[in-house]
Amino acid sequence: MAKAIRINRTGGPEVMEYVDVEVGEPGPGEARVRHAACGINFIDVYFRTGLYPQPLPAGLGMEGAGVVEAVGEGVTEVAVGDRVAYAGRPNGAYAEVRNLPSALLLRLPDAISFETGAAMMLQGLTVQYLFRRTVPLKRGDTILFHAAAGGVGLIASQWARALGVNMIGTVGSDEKAALAKAAGCSHVINYNTEDFVARVMEITNGEKVSVVYDSIGKDTFTKSLDCLRPLGMMVSFGSASGPVPDFSLAELAARGSLFITRPTLFSYAAKRADLEAMAADLFAVVASGDVKIDINQTYKLADAAQAHIDLESRKTTGSSILVP
Repeated sequence: MAKAIRINRTGGPEVMEYVDVEVGEPGPGEARVRHAACGINFIDVYFRTGLYPQPLPAGLGMEGAGVVEAVGEGVTEVAVGDRVAYAGRPNGAYAEVRNLPSALLLRLPDAISFETGAAMMLQGLTVQYLFRRTVPLKRGDTILFHAAAGGVGLIASQWARALGVNMIGTVGSDEKAALAKAAGCSHVINYNTEDFVARVMEITNGEKVSVVYDSIGKDTFTKSLDCLRPLGMMVSFGSASGPVPDFSLAELAARGSLFITRPTLFSYAAKRADLEAMAADLFAVVASGDVKIDINQTYKLADAAQAHIDLESRKTTGSSILVP
């Protein structure tokens, strides 16, 4: 038996139960991983609340790092004893041990710790596809990135600096502004004390930005469109404040023939070859020191509910992990 977090119904953090589960042997195409650390991400909240549906009862968590204990029939990606990290479905990373598809697992370089591996996979791979594939950024580009002091945002701030990209970041407090600025944001806007549209206009001398990366959703969407120059790209990749409201496509035309996309990591990493290439890019920037993964909150696995409370109240910065 192993300890894990399970939910039998959707709702608040109180629906998360710390229970014993039977793990068993891995099936064909599966590997059993003993976690050293598990990542915490806002998408876990979406599954817990039911915004993203899944069959119940269910586990939570989409990323972790640890050691392969056993492999099932036909597994070629990893071997027993490998240090691995992963991000992806099925949910269930909030656990001491789990079986999961071996195609998700990536060998973790010795230079990267389990804690860093668990904290960076979902967020780091997200930044990789946002910056390298959704819109291939180049030196001199000017972008707007919301929630710049969150886990994804701090990775994005550093990666943008490494690429020579001018990143304007938004945050919710002066403390978070200092974090984002130190990480590499060219300009930081506190949206609680400043109008971010007006500040973007001021910073860019009226030119606006070529891309907006928005994981906030309802509260920022329309004003984000107002920050885009003609032919700019709106990348809506999350909805922390709630789903984006319905809008007319005519809004894009009226603002200068804008583009919009709603990407997900799992579409970009659906093919094993793409996943390996994305991970290699992420591992390289982390190992080089260009991107440092800031693990600012560490919780015991049994305290996962408190981790969600802190995450939803926006008390967290950088990355958070659970330790079994």
